[in-house]
Amino acid sequence: MVSLACHLDDSEAFIQKALQWAAQFDHVCYLDSNGYRDNYGNINVFIAVGATASFVADGGNTFTSLQQFLDGYPNTWVPGYLGYDLKNELEHLQSQHPNRTGFPDAYFFVPEYTFLIGQFNVEIKGRDPQRIVDQIHAIEPVEESPGFNGKLKYRMNKTAYFAAFADLQRHIRQGDAYEVNLCQEFYAEKAMLNPLAAYRRLNEVSPTPFSCFFKFGHKYILSASPERFLSKSANTLLSQPIKGTAPRGKDAIEDERIKANLATNPKEISENIMIVDLVRNDLTRSASPGTVKAAQLLQIHSFKQVHQLISTVTCQIRDDVGMVETLRNTFPPGSMTGAPKISAMKLIDHYENSRRGVYSGALGYFSPQGNYDFSVVIRTLLYNAENGYLSFHTGGAITANADPEREYNECLLKGKALFEVLKGH
Repeated sequence: MVSLACHLDDSEAFIQKALQWAAQFDHVCYLDSNGYRDNYGNINVFIAVGATASFVADGGNTFTSLQQFLDGYPNTWVPGYLGYDLKNELEHLQSQHPNRTGFPDAYFFVPEYTFLIGQFNVEIKGRDPQRIVDQIHAIEPVEESPGFNGKLKYRMNKTAYFAAFADLQRHIRQGDAYEVNLCQEFYAEKAMLNPLAAYRRLNEVSPTPFSCFFKFGHKYILSASPERFLSKSANTLLSQPIKGTAPRGKDAIEDERIKANLATNPKEISENIMIVDLVRNDLTRSASPGTVKAAQLLQIHSFKQVHQLISTVTCQIRDDVGMVETLRNTFPPGSMTGAPKISAMKLIDHYENSRRGVYSGALGYFSPQGNYDFSVVIRTLLYNAENGYLSFHTGGAITANADPEREYNECLLKGKALFEVLKGH
């Protein structure tokens, strides 16, 4: 493994060429923070290409097996994802719907080449990195359209959504849960798509801190996630649940008014605090006593499509807790289940009419330093080019006083960028 550092005169042009070069390989993970820098993530653009080894969930002991896999490949980058249905291994739960996308419950790979691209430089690791730089510089950029050819359908129509909503509110009134995240699937069968062009369009329409183009074989994950699930930095775990969504305004004045309303909206605030409590509880399983802290509560973050309420919860890791165990102890992301977590997941399995799969799981990487950073898989398109199945989900939290019409419209708002990409404009 050779490392090469180069100065870049035009990093944006190099990034686009590098992504185009990478997309021809069977294994790619491209992560772009889109300039959203915070104190917790330090990657601008990361690209992993090719695979010297891979890990696939086989239906049992995934978290233990993943730790064993990582132990065999220390001091390297290992990108991949954990699907929502791994919950079935962690609790007495099951998923009653078929796996239409054909994606496994977890997939990770050890890359042949890695790129860390900053504002003015790139560091490449792999065999003969200079040859790779020359290949990338020689690429002629191609502008293509997403080329979506298929019929987008609702798995759950509005009537069915309202019926499930009413049933879940009945459960909440009965005390079975106090918040449940209800999601619905939009899908197309035997669809055609240019995944790279679709991803580029998605990242243009909705640039987010956890933007990702992930490919293994014929399977693609195109993500515009704004939400960090969990990161590990040295001995610190950090989670940033999102609960509370509002549209962007037509102008600056309307935008500020919408932000002010979101910041003081009792329903959105209570939803967020409920999930903060759940995340604090999850982190306690990995934490040194007394170290769990809700460092920042109810901060407004603005993205191109929406405003969001985001809270930050941290803890220090106990000495006896392993790296993958810290993920296991908090999985799946509480912002996508509701609370209490297990009761909410049972209700989700009963009332949703599609399998979540990769959606509402976690996507990210383990780093050579023994750290990791994973986003929540939301605002994300899944595409299997082999069978043509294309899918994305949107969802929202149901509480006792939630309004079905408003929550349904919020689902459509969250899917706005994905609808736009598939319109082909």
